[in-house]
Amino acid sequence: MKTAYIFPGQGAQFVGMGQDLYNLNEETKALFESANDILGFRITDIMFNGTEEDLKQTKVTQPAIFLHSVILAKALGSDFQPAMVAGHSLGEFSALVAAGALTFEDGLSLVAKRANAMQKATEAEPGTMAAILGLEDIIVEEKCAEVGDIVVPANYNCPGQLVISGSVSAVDKACELLLEAGAKRALKLNVGGAFHSPLMELAKKELQDAILDVEIQVPVCPIYQNVDALPYQDPVAIKENLIAQLTGAVRWTQTVQTMLADGAESFVEVGPGTVLQGLVKKVDRQIPTASAKIGE
Repeated sequence: MKTAYIFPGQGAQFVGMGQDLYNLNEETKALFESANDILGFRITDIMFNGTEEDLKQTKVTQPAIFLHSVILAKALGSDFQPAMVAGHSLGEFSALVAAGALTFEDGLSLVAKRANAMQKATEAEPGTMAAILGLEDIIVEEKCAEVGDIVVPANYNCPGQLVISGSVSAVDKACELLLEAGAKRALKLNVGGAFHSPLMELAKKELQDAILDVEIQVPVCPIYQNVDALPYQDPVAIKENLIAQLTGAVRWTQTVQTMLADGAESFVEVGPGTVLQGLVKKVDRQIPTASAKIGE
């Protein structure tokens, strides 16, 4: 059976996440402790016992979700047999580590640098995001183009759900136009920045050298990358796509469609939450989905 393993991004975090994995065995505990050392602060304390507010800081959220996903994939052992992998935004880094393209240490270092770079870009160029529900993608794209300031489609999550990103005034204007065009809802998201938009150019420049310097191996299976929803195993192409990802859109709808076309027979979500399973079901209601669990 061709199983696609998918890895969540920011927003899937919850207080207490990863505690069961930490307590699972010495191996998983050592990975968490190694992460505390690499990051220079005890992220485990925040994950297990912090407040929601603590966990919501980008510099905490991104490594926390990465750790939950990657350590869970490692704990699956021989049960982890991916025919293909993909991750939503930050989840792409988790997918690369799980598929053997990046080491745990390099993956975590990149995620920490990415989170800090995004935080800095957000402070330099404030922006926001909004979820547009009930419109075709093409209409959202056209209306964003009409605004005349920075606002772009950022996350193609599933049919009828597209997140836009840009400057606060441009997103507000786009929301007005989209509601007039028949959107069911235009919901401003509680985020600090315009992720996956040109306003992340500063973060892209900062992260580019770190990505180019890191060693990426050929993954054990194709990784379907966010920027164009196509499968890759070539390390050079994987790096280019990771760099482009910060200012490019997350084409999740298209990723799921391509994986299905390439023979995916079930989807297993590795990490906190079940958001991605819901998005997969919006593309194909019949396809089996599940959360990765130890010892099943």
